[in-house]
Amino acid sequence: MPEIKKYSESELVMLLKQHEQHAFGYLYDSYSGALFSVILSIITDRELAGDVLQEVFVKIWRQIDSYDDSKGRLFTWMLNIARNASIDMVRSKGFQNSRQNRELTENVYDSSGTTQTNTDKIGLRKIVQTLKEEYKVLIELSYFQGFTQEEISRMLNIPLGTVKTRLRNALVQLRELVKT
Repeated sequence: MPEIKKYSESELVMLLKQHEQHAFGYLYDSYSGALFSVILSIITDRELAGDVLQEVFVKIWRQIDSYDDSKGRLFTWMLNIARNASIDMVRSKGFQNSRQNRELTENVYDSSGTTQTNTDKIGLRKIVQTLKEEYKVLIELSYFQGFTQEEISRMLNIPLGTVKTRLRNALVQLRELVKT
């Protein structure tokens, strides 16, 4: 079995910007699992999450020239693309209609458990659970379920400014918890 070459982030970015297909294969092999977990935490349908993952990698391939390493790491950039694509899918009318028309079966309940498992693997949910209850709810709705701040404000019947302030405070606390 041939040895697989490992690339540093800067080498990988350079090869991707040159549209080297072997580098893209390496990128997919190295990061698809992590990105799929993020997508699956927002879109619980595995098949649809797989479709979004494909769209994400196409977008990465097409937009790699817009990546700027001075603004953050490659994985963070890809993670934002995956998260945004997932949220866009959840907000789309087609997705909303398919969710309304879907029959509730045991499979729906089974698949809903995968969100907990996937985020537990990276430890994020455990860290979020250490926050105040008012912060936990906002992080859950905003980052794990993809609701906007305005939607959260209406759902919880609290002012938009309060949602923004609590989310900002929650993120500050999360940042501190992750550093330790």
